[in-house]
Amino acid sequence: MSIWYQPVSLELCKELESGITGQGTLMKTMGIEVTEIGDDYLVATMPAIPQHHNPIGMVHGGANVALAETVASYAANFVVDYTKFYCVGQEINANHLKASRNGTLTATAKPLHLGKRTSVWEVKITNSRGELCCVSRMTAAVVER
Repeated sequence: MSIWYQPVSLELCKELESGITGQGTLMKTMGIEVTEIGDDYLVATMPAIPQHHNPIGMVHGGANVALAETVASYAANFVVDYTKFYCVGQEINANHLKASRNGTLTATAKPLHLGKRTSVWEVKITNSRGELCCVSRMTAAVVER
């Protein structure tokens, strides 16, 4: 059984990349794309490229967090009635487990809690070899419009 309140598609996710101004978003700038939608999870990818590196040549921890918050925020907004509510990141943490330098990072968000005022999402980020690079948890506030 699907957790999504509204119909969700990869096409909708692509449209959201342009933002409310149509000029693009952080997701577009960083090459973050939603690539898979399951009944209870959302997957997004991001290239591990030099523009995302820290000074010593590995993907910046903040880039991992941007990927994690993106996929969790998309998912949080898809489980609420978007005509009445929207979700925003309230807290996020990340444990960086393995350095990445190239390839593609894949983030999978799954809910740990879906409540009336908050939702909590676990995000696991793996590298192109399927190795776990980062584990993150994001709490989203559910805000009335």
